[in-house]
Amino acid sequence: MAKGMFVDTSICTGCKACQVACKEWNGLEAEPDHFTQGPGAPYPVASNFTGNSYDNTGKLSARDWRHVLFIEQINSRRTASRWLFMSDSCKHCTDAACLNVCPVEAIERTDLGNVIVRQDKCVGTKLCNKACPYGVVRYSEKTRTSHKCTLCNDRIHNNMGTACSKSCPTGSIQFGEVSELKTKADSRLAQLRKLGENKANLYGYSEAGGLKVFYLLMENPAVYGLPENPVVQQRRKLSLINKGGAQLSAFLMGMVALIRFRERGGRKEPGAEPGAGE
Repeated sequence: MAKGMFVDTSICTGCKACQVACKEWNGLEAEPDHFTQGPGAPYPVASNFTGNSYDNTGKLSARDWRHVLFIEQINSRRTASRWLFMSDSCKHCTDAACLNVCPVEAIERTDLGNVIVRQDKCVGTKLCNKACPYGVVRYSEKTRTSHKCTLCNDRIHNNMGTACSKSCPTGSIQFGEVSELKTKADSRLAQLRKLGENKANLYGYSEAGGLKVFYLLMENPAVYGLPENPVVQQRRKLSLINKGGAQLSAFLMGMVALIRFRERGGRKEPGAEPGAGE
């Protein structure tokens, strides 16, 4: 049975516990451009203030696999306001564009339905970065590969929930069987509609073939930066790959290996003398 997550934004408080848990469990570093360390300072301090409410993460990246959005809504007369929050991550699409376009098959879907990037196979073409309609997959200059949320692949294959869902204090993020989560989502939506929340809607039932991580939103998807009709790139559009997928994969992997070999060869070891070892 497919596993996934239901994110109920109506009870998200923006505490960012999910972001912290994701960072800690997956050993993700801080974004370099989020911090600066002045001369003589003992440690770096936060410096990248986006000005977008309390959201200083800004976006998903190779080091930020989860991002809590802060959306402030204030009327024109500034007499009423409200905050909307959403804990965002990879959607683990049923029809995943990143998986469709990867020429070396480094992106795979597991038996539980989650989509992962195999670091031992990724060659850094960045095609997946461009194809993802949600801007989830991101390239790392440090590893020269692409990264994204794995749905805590190691945890869920050992009968553990995702780190973000375990840390969520309000139950806004729920992990489980997708079919069971949809039953909960339908019930919650009906409850909100009875309370007069007519704009409440469910996002992810049909988009991109159905999302394993889907959302209950309090406004239109566009308010949260989600495409209402995401375009999913298909493998058939890449005729070169279709005609010779195996050959192209081998060629790309060979080229990357050659480039890295030359880079290593161009770097001298500390203290090495010209001609040493000859």
